[in-house]
Amino acid sequence: MGNSYLQKTNNNLATDVLQQLKKVTPKMFEQIVVDLLVKMGYGGSQKDAGEAIGGINDEGIDGIIKEDKLGLDTIYIQAKRWDNFVVGRPEVQKFAGALQGKRAKKGIFITTSKYTNEALEYALAIENKIILIDGNQLSQYMIDFNVGVSTVNTYEVKKIDNDYFEEE
Repeated sequence: MGNSYLQKTNNNLATDVLQQLKKVTPKMFEQIVVDLLVKMGYGGSQKDAGEAIGGINDEGIDGIIKEDKLGLDTIYIQAKRWDNFVVGRPEVQKFAGALQGKRAKKGIFITTSKYTNEALEYALAIENKIILIDGNQLSQYMIDFNVGVSTVNTYEVKKIDNDYFEEE
């Protein structure tokens, strides 16, 4: 098993995960995003660590998640399951406005597509902390944290134990 084979398999899996994400309903996509963030350690292991709240009157917020087990801070989520529509600065600005409406300091904007350079620059320039995650990063996080994927094989790599061969 060469490293290049493993990398190619991983890249193919990431592509497949992203294609699956683009097929699910917006409601399911929002739930997947919350599941991933909980697996990444946000909200701890509590049942109410995170929830998808998207809908017609969601005021630009698709989900909320507690930053830690104690729920000291809440992170607001915007999740856009878009295929070829690139997320621009206006969408990120709307999300920043929704955060201000909740007096929130932190947000995560996740999309299955990509962001424009203007959107990326805007997120870095504002006072609120908004993390932008595009489709490629999202699918890689899902693989890394075993969300929507399962392990087929694992390989053990061994090395010489020099301590074993040393005499006392």
